[in-house]
Amino acid sequence: MRELLQHPVLEIKEKKRVRFTCNGTPCEGFEGDPVSAALIANGITTFSLHHRNRAAQGIFCANGQCSHCTVLIGGSPLKSCITPLKEGMDVRTLDGLPELPENSEPSGKPRPLNFSCDVLVSGGGPSGLTAALELADAGFSVIIADDKASLGGKLLLQTHKFFGSTADCYAGTRGHEIAALLDAKVRAHAGITVLNNAMVAGIYKDRKAGILLDNERYAVLDFRGLIVSAGARERSLVFPGNQLPGVFGAGAFQTLVNRDGVKASDHVFIVGSGNVGLIAAYHALQAGIAVRGICDILPEPGGYKVHADKIRRMGVPIYLNHTVLHAGGKDRVERVTIAEVDRDLHPVLSTAKTFEADTLLIAVGLSPIDEFYDMAKSFGFPVVKAGDADAIAEASSAMFGGRIAGLTLAKELGKKIHIDDSYYEKAEILRSHPGKVFPRQKIVLTERFQPLIHCLQEIPCNPCETVCPVHAITLNPRRGNIMDIPEYTGECTGCMKCVAICPGLAISLAKKISPTRAELVLPYEFIPDFGPGAALPLTDIDGHYLEDGIVKRIRFDKSTKTTLLTLETSLEHAQDIAGIRVQPETETRPLEEASLGYLPDDAVVCHCEMVTVGEIKAFIREHRVRDLNQLKVLRVGMGSCGGKNCSLLIPRIFRELQIAPESLTPNTRRPLSVEITMRSLLNETGNET
Repeated sequence: MRELLQHPVLEIKEKKRVRFTCNGTPCEGFEGDPVSAALIANGITTFSLHHRNRAAQGIFCANGQCSHCTVLIGGSPLKSCITPLKEGMDVRTLDGLPELPENSEPSGKPRPLNFSCDVLVSGGGPSGLTAALELADAGFSVIIADDKASLGGKLLLQTHKFFGSTADCYAGTRGHEIAALLDAKVRAHAGITVLNNAMVAGIYKDRKAGILLDNERYAVLDFRGLIVSAGARERSLVFPGNQLPGVFGAGAFQTLVNRDGVKASDHVFIVGSGNVGLIAAYHALQAGIAVRGICDILPEPGGYKVHADKIRRMGVPIYLNHTVLHAGGKDRVERVTIAEVDRDLHPVLSTAKTFEADTLLIAVGLSPIDEFYDMAKSFGFPVVKAGDADAIAEASSAMFGGRIAGLTLAKELGKKIHIDDSYYEKAEILRSHPGKVFPRQKIVLTERFQPLIHCLQEIPCNPCETVCPVHAITLNPRRGNIMDIPEYTGECTGCMKCVAICPGLAISLAKKISPTRAELVLPYEFIPDFGPGAALPLTDIDGHYLEDGIVKRIRFDKSTKTTLLTLETSLEHAQDIAGIRVQPETETRPLEEASLGYLPDDAVVCHCEMVTVGEIKAFIREHRVRDLNQLKVLRVGMGSCGGKNCSLLIPRIFRELQIAPESLTPNTRRPLSVEITMRSLLNETGNET
């Protein structure tokens, strides 16, 4: 099995092994894990064959938001990413459309399931949890409905230490640890009830919500107010080969690796240099997966500079002003081709480069899951949205924004609550885009350790300042808030706390030990497979190799789960050394000859129904389409995902045809956000709870 046996940060927990079959072949997996994770762990990447052209389909979102991972389980079509594995399951590839069962007899006596509360919180991510705590503290009964087995949302997938404010959003603590802290607070509160594996499937005019429990039972919940904190879904891209198994979202990759403990790939390439793409590269390296590179159509990385710098130092190239041309392979991704773009963002085919890769991660942005907010507003319900459903930002911002959302809804429901203006100011700072970049502070090395700070861009972050016991690091007061750049201004004691806590691994300690030699302390978040005396390749802030450093001591900081390496280096390079290269250049070299297959009109837009760009363009021209519902004739938006994914790509096609998307009549939305069987609606399982 392709399971992760060790990880530098995550604890690998013992799980019960169970047996199941896939297309009659015996397999093993872990009880309760998603079936999709078990299949991938067994090397199975094709989940279905499309009914239109028998094209292989694999996982994309791992979040229940699409239908790519549908398989037959016990003869029924089910999304494998949200179906837990059980002993003896019979899993089969879905070939074409599933057949209706011959037996239409009820399987049990229908039993209605009903809940009620003052406030329903849809989504148990960072914003939903903090909103729930504020509302419960204000005296409201709160139900959190979350579609996962554990609370925390995307926090559960984050192994890195968080940016932001130490006082307001746990900055300096790892994401999955923050999830555990919030989970404990929520479950300890008498005013909060948690429904796990519970997806809010519909909102109705009579102040009721339909909730799908455990993917098989339907409950009706009465509420007075609603918090929409369901997060965001990943955007896709239109390019040839985008439907191949092995092309999936960066969030799905993080789910497989960091939540499910599956080594989902051997070699990945990433499209998108925002924080999501940069962090996905880091998570891949921690899991022992090679990263061929990252490309982005932008001229600068879209994420924090410290994230991009960290990835470059570790040996991952970032190709800016580049786009993906196509993914190649028979039944899954085998190659990825990229090329530079010109001023008009058109690919320059002569610059094409092809990389061997079995996975192409798409990290090109997120789209808020806020449909229920719009519906509730139209129905006249008290409703507030929070987190990514409100504005795409870092989880630190979501946590603080959730507090404001909870207080805002409490006011709408009649509580006399004053929200201090400082709350809104902090929220704006936490969701700030990266600011200016400043020159690095130069210091004169002495026989005592001093911090070298490689954090040069204005971002909301202050753990290094707050953790220093002697206040030797302070924020240069250019702005007067946590966006300011940290600088060394005091007398360092050499405690190494700043090195261990920095989320960007952007602080080292250095001292002079001879006229030509220096000693450095660098953070290292991988499992050391070396000992004292080993020579490690050291790089500058941009990832350029400087020299090999000799390991003198290895220390593991338990509080931050960060390894601190003490190395001997030359005095000449000591100030410029910023990190350790963890993968060799040979892992990132392109093939000698580029593989060209750039045929944009052949690219798939609607994956559920396999409708291409060319087909949609021809239909729009022929029928003078001005109503998006007309595209349903082509089956666009009629598939299992309900148009959640292709609806984000369709506007681009209209723009290419010189038709303004805002001039079109929008699609009619489906009343339910997920597919629900009639048996589930009737609760024929006979279960009471």
